Amino acid sequence: MEVQGKIKMIGETQTFGNNGFRKREVVVTTEEQYPQHIMVEFVQDKTDLLNNYQVGQNVKVSINLRGREWVNPQGETKYFNSIQGWRIESLQEVAAGNMPPVAPAEAFQPANDLKEDDHDDLPF
Repeated sequence: MEVQGKIKMIGETQTFGNNGFRKREVVVTTEEQYPQHIMVEFVQDKTDLLNNYQVGQNVKVSINLRGREWVNPQGETKYFNSIQGWRIESLQEVAAGNMPPVAPAEAFQPANDLKEDDHDDLPF
């Protein structure tokens, strides 16, 4: 799954517990009729992926949805969801990398020898 939008906030890397679990959060605001502020967490070595990004930059974030079950001390079962990022790309780089250059329209000669009764063999 992917989330596209503009970076609203990038948090500092947080470290938890004795084993050094690391987490860093980024908020991406979608650009649609009703913009959504989506918080995505990057964990462990993926926290470093955010080092080269800044607030205001347009990005595409590849995500996984995670769910956990937890039983509290009173015996009640609770469920938690999180959105975990595993890749982030600048939309400018994506657009530049996937689009081949297009020649200007004047570089093409118009086709003047078309006849209505000519049939092509294209299957669509």
